[in-house]
Amino acid sequence: MADQDEPAKLWKVNRTIHELVKDRGFQVADDEISMDLAVFKQHYASHAGTVDRSQLNFFTNHQNNPMEQIYVFFTEERSVGVKTMRKLLGILEEKSIQRGIIVFPGNMTPSARKVIAAMAHQYKLEEFSEADLLVNITHHTLVPKHDVLTPEQKKILLERYRLKETQLPRIQLADPVARYYGLRRGQVVKITRPSETSGRYASYRICF
Repeated sequence: MADQDEPAKLWKVNRTIHELVKDRGFQVADDEISMDLAVFKQHYASHAGTVDRSQLNFFTNHQNNPMEQIYVFFTEERSVGVKTMRKLLGILEEKSIQRGIIVFPGNMTPSARKVIAAMAHQYKLEEFSEADLLVNITHHTLVPKHDVLTPEQKKILLERYRLKETQLPRIQLADPVARYYGLRRGQVVKITRPSETSGRYASYRICF
């Protein structure tokens, strides 16, 4: 018997991953994000109420650099192993794409995570469980606005305040917001919060 909640869950996951990719500067059609549950079911769910996750796979180009692409790969495998990671790498190689995100319903084995580390020199691979994507954390009222600085903006910031990178407050690579934006070590985010006195104020953190 199919899990009757599966289409509703995957509808939320699909929306969040499209928002995530768009927030990183990649091209995403608005109707992919605004799609309601009924339309999602019509497109992706069978009469039995199951969703073939492979239909949710997609790739897209960066808005500012069409040569930069990202591929989002959904897998049915509850415990992602090396075999599935090799399948993803095969697709990336075939399409000549260097960035990939794998979305899975359960967990990832330590050996699969080692593949991500081992291939880091060639591919930027990221992993999210479906549970991670049920809600877009950046929409939460307690999460302030984050903007990732370009290398030039980072340089200007450090020069303006005469700072060294080591003097900036830090945000961990494993921080949920850092993961959402796909931050890399050394990247800086501008965090804008509301302020009772000045309307809003900005602070900066460097990813480590």
